[in-house]
Amino acid sequence: MLEVSDLHVSYGAISALNGISFAIKPGSIVTLIGGNGAGKTTTLRTISGLLRPQSGLITFLGEDISTLPAHEIVARGLCHVPEGRMIFSNLTVNENLAMGAFLEQDPAVKARNRDYVFSIFPRLNERLHQTAGTLSGGEQQMLAIGRALMGSPKFLMLDEPSLGIAPRLISTIFEKIVEINRHHGITILLVEQNANLALEISTYAYVLETGRIAMEGESGRLRADPQLKAAYLGG
Repeated sequence: MLEVSDLHVSYGAISALNGISFAIKPGSIVTLIGGNGAGKTTTLRTISGLLRPQSGLITFLGEDISTLPAHEIVARGLCHVPEGRMIFSNLTVNENLAMGAFLEQDPAVKARNRDYVFSIFPRLNERLHQTAGTLSGGEQQMLAIGRALMGSPKFLMLDEPSLGIAPRLISTIFEKIVEINRHHGITILLVEQNANLALEISTYAYVLETGRIAMEGESGRLRADPQLKAAYLGG
């Protein structure tokens, strides 16, 4: 569904990605794990068109999207929930959700997507007219994911969904991520600081180190890998 081939990205003179390649099959949950500065967020931002690669190829559903602007990538069904949520804090929950549907012209599809979002995150319906900036961290994360779902995504990229969320809500968020994948067929690329949790819900994983893929494999096998446990899983 998504293929990244020999991707190189730099910030000025600083190299961030050094020729990474990976592929993601439809219907899967794939996770990128690695330390701070490994290139995880840069990978997602480049795929979603927020950064331009120096070289390499990104194909989505067989189409080269490497040079497309971000809004055209969203229109093709690839949506990005950024690190830090990036909700519109001065707008209401309802207005934030409407922003997620800005490319959708069909009112029936918008209404169906809203119902879908509320079925996954009923709390958003309860907070519909509340200013988004007054929500808890967990509720803001629900809103950020809900806003992306309003765009009818086929493929969802999530960057650090557990960041800044109360521990009791983290498991809820991850249960919902699995539900979105399993019951609604949306393919997911997950970047997550909690490597144990990311490996628990994903099917396949890539480990990034200083802009390169250092290891890859089925998530269950990587969870049991002594080297990986020592480096990322507190083992």
